[in-house]
Amino acid sequence: MTLRENNLKLMSERVFDVLVIGGGINGAVSAASLTARGARVAVIDRGDFAGETSQSSSNLVWGGIKYLETYEFALVRKLCKSRNHLVRSYPSSVRRVRFYAAIERGFRKHRVLLFLGTLLYWAFGNFFTKKPRLLTRSGMQRDEPVIDTRDVVGGVEYSDAYLVDNDARFVFNFLRDAMDHGAVVANYVTFDRSERDAEGLWTAHCHNELDGSQVPIRARVIINATGPYVDATNAITSQETRHHHVFSKGVHLIVDRITDSPRVLTFFADDGRLFFVIPMGPKSCIGTTDTRVKDVPPHVTEEDRQFILDNVNKRLRLPKPLTLDDIIAERCGARPLVVSRRSNQNADWSALSRKHVVEVNAEQRYLSILGGKLTDCINVGDEVATIVRDLGVRLPHFDHVWYGEPSLEIRETFFHQARLMRLDNYTAPESSELISSRLWRRYGMAAFSLLEEIQRDESMAEVLIKGTEYTRCEIQLAARREMVTKLEDFLRRRSKIALIAKTDTIRNAPGLMEACGILFGEAAQARFDEYFAAHEARTSHA
Repeated sequence: MTLRENNLKLMSERVFDVLVIGGGINGAVSAASLTARGARVAVIDRGDFAGETSQSSSNLVWGGIKYLETYEFALVRKLCKSRNHLVRSYPSSVRRVRFYAAIERGFRKHRVLLFLGTLLYWAFGNFFTKKPRLLTRSGMQRDEPVIDTRDVVGGVEYSDAYLVDNDARFVFNFLRDAMDHGAVVANYVTFDRSERDAEGLWTAHCHNELDGSQVPIRARVIINATGPYVDATNAITSQETRHHHVFSKGVHLIVDRITDSPRVLTFFADDGRLFFVIPMGPKSCIGTTDTRVKDVPPHVTEEDRQFILDNVNKRLRLPKPLTLDDIIAERCGARPLVVSRRSNQNADWSALSRKHVVEVNAEQRYLSILGGKLTDCINVGDEVATIVRDLGVRLPHFDHVWYGEPSLEIRETFFHQARLMRLDNYTAPESSELISSRLWRRYGMAAFSLLEEIQRDESMAEVLIKGTEYTRCEIQLAARREMVTKLEDFLRRRSKIALIAKTDTIRNAPGLMEACGILFGEAAQARFDEYFAAHEARTSHA
């Protein structure tokens, strides 16, 4: 029985303290926080974990500098402190990065005023990062010759943070932590309806998306953490909230690395929106957010692609302009923005922030998590745990620290063992990072088991899917512990292979079918065919 099959069986048999509907960042941190504190938790997602908004961010962990313009100082202060806390708690995964912003002639704010804003931002973050700089046009030409400075008057440089791996991987690790603390978790399970009995116990009627079988789940508390679908899920359960969502679309294109600079190059696009060129290993991620949409999930349009390409070609000195043929992959997600139902529905939606709101129906023991962003995830987990405790769920380990990487002592033990077995000699030639650092960052405590496998059999350290960094033992670990149900789950979310390689390259990669065999057994060919058929369908639709 696979991990998923076993968990589906347990879901129907047990009574849980909490059922979390939705396996994005809000649901993942809720589950990790609650289980570490002693709650019995079930988590379901109608697709794969982090399969919507949480897989389509810019991979930036930032304090919301743009919210200074709308005077949301308290929110910026909170997000900056949250960013700092993530950097301290996850030093291998969340790292500081410099933002290098070019200011063009005629921009709505003077560059000195923007520089003062970065100083205020720095102060709000308790001076945790490197000091901002005011940039001159000539200095920018020296620092970043790839920037076309002909229409630039200067700029500013300041700091935030980014995820070394992809956002979906970061989210999944919270769910894996929850499972390690006893959570019963399953993907591809759809919530259909629910009712409460006379004693206040919820029964959620769900079904398995893969075979249609029914999955009833009983729980004392329900948490609606379905991201862009919170309002729709609340309609199913007849929940009324004071807030609801409007949506902003974020679109980013992945191309071959534009510059060797470690900075995030930042511009204001032709329509005034922030526009980024973000380092992503051997690739660059370029794009913007704040396109209003009504329907979810959103899709990348021809206009989106051309807008991004036009803006990057206009602002960078490239050997040749980027074209549609240079696009390796695309990211597109709906950003749920929280608005009061009493607010002016015609107000400037683009000024809305990514704050979160947790609404509570205490009588029915039902929570709705609206909005939010990855930077604020630890706060969401703590807030949810406090609310659940106040609803009467016993949390015997309430003061337990539920997040962060293993201790420095454990980390040093891992790297000592890695040195003794000369693990880094197995680093793939195409890799820009030593294998020991990569295994520790991605798997934490589970990386010790990978050392043991490689000691027993050196072939476990071989890169299995050629052209990627993923070794045979990592794929075996994914098959055992990461609930990879479809090939896209592994290629797009547990790893970032589908973000840095074109689909035809992946299809023809030596070792891919062996990897499918490890992940799916007898269903390997079916999962292989399913993935590439879905890609062809999306391509023809686009």
